[in-house]
Amino acid sequence: MKNKTAVMFKDIFEQYQWEEVKATIYSKTAADVEQALHKQRRTLDDFAALISPAAAAYLQPMAEISHQRTLQRFGNTMQLYIPMYLSNECQNICTYCGFSLDNKIRRKTLSPAEILQETAVIKEMGYDHVLLVTGEAHQLVGLDYFKKTLQLLRPHFSHISMEVQPMDETDYAALIPLGLHAVLVYQETYHQEDYKKHHPKGRKSSFQYRLETPDRLGRAGIHKMGLGVLIGLEDWRTDSFFTALHLQYLEKKYWQTRYSISFPRLRPFSGGLQPKVEMNDRELVQLICAYRLFNQEVELSMSTRERESFRDHIIRLGITSMSAGSRTNPGGYAADRQSLEQFEISDERSAAAIAAMLKQSGYEPVWKDWDQVLG
Repeated sequence: MKNKTAVMFKDIFEQYQWEEVKATIYSKTAADVEQALHKQRRTLDDFAALISPAAAAYLQPMAEISHQRTLQRFGNTMQLYIPMYLSNECQNICTYCGFSLDNKIRRKTLSPAEILQETAVIKEMGYDHVLLVTGEAHQLVGLDYFKKTLQLLRPHFSHISMEVQPMDETDYAALIPLGLHAVLVYQETYHQEDYKKHHPKGRKSSFQYRLETPDRLGRAGIHKMGLGVLIGLEDWRTDSFFTALHLQYLEKKYWQTRYSISFPRLRPFSGGLQPKVEMNDRELVQLICAYRLFNQEVELSMSTRERESFRDHIIRLGITSMSAGSRTNPGGYAADRQSLEQFEISDERSAAAIAAMLKQSGYEPVWKDWDQVLG
């Protein structure tokens, strides 16, 4: 019999079949949705009901409950963050990404001097929390590069997050003492066959290694980790169920770590992959509210991929953090405004304009990540 403490997410994941989960979600009825709405504590089965097509008719009560629960936990605050793209070097082929190895673009990796140039602009905007982003190029942009970058940036920011290639547990353990606060690692899709289609070459082609990354982060003792899928690669409802399953497992096992969920919808880039499954705005609102009803503690994040008007309206419905004034290319703030972006952004307003919009809406902008509570 397997030791309970040795159970990893892959063991739980293997107990579920994609098509069976999908069928369960799509078979949910209005009665299932109403039952889920009237509960105080909701199960994964309730979450399945809340993301089902049947729940579309209940968007108003879902939004009201989501707003109330978010205010109870987070108050009238909105955390603002900004990505700093360090490199567009990448050794993977990914069908949806502008940095993909087979995309013939000019590659760029920021030097220490260029990183400090970017830092000066970002600090001028008011930020005390930065998200470091790279492609996956282990030799050029690997552990040593990250160590030097964290040492360079630590005096300038209270919180530093990373969205880079998955790494080994020992690598994460080496970076945390240098100031690494959070790591975002998106599975992209939990559909194994489609994952292989979209990642035909490079280390990212290993579905299993990516799936096990949050466990490695948890064992290393990371303060916060971010989960999510690239909405549009597969059926968003089924992918979201597996994300919620992953979140539930992680919260129970690594209870001192905080968690966030992001909602990146597939956006155009120079390669031009079209979404397999379209998600409209009402469906994205439904998903955001469903996550909040399922989990009051999880942070929900919205990037500048989305349009101005959508972001302005979504702040009251469960979102707790937003990017603002973003550039998705290395050196985009100061050093090299012309290098290729990873994807197109929709909300191009400045950080100051976003902060003004939030204040006008009755929210307090928070320029750094939430203060650490658990030691």
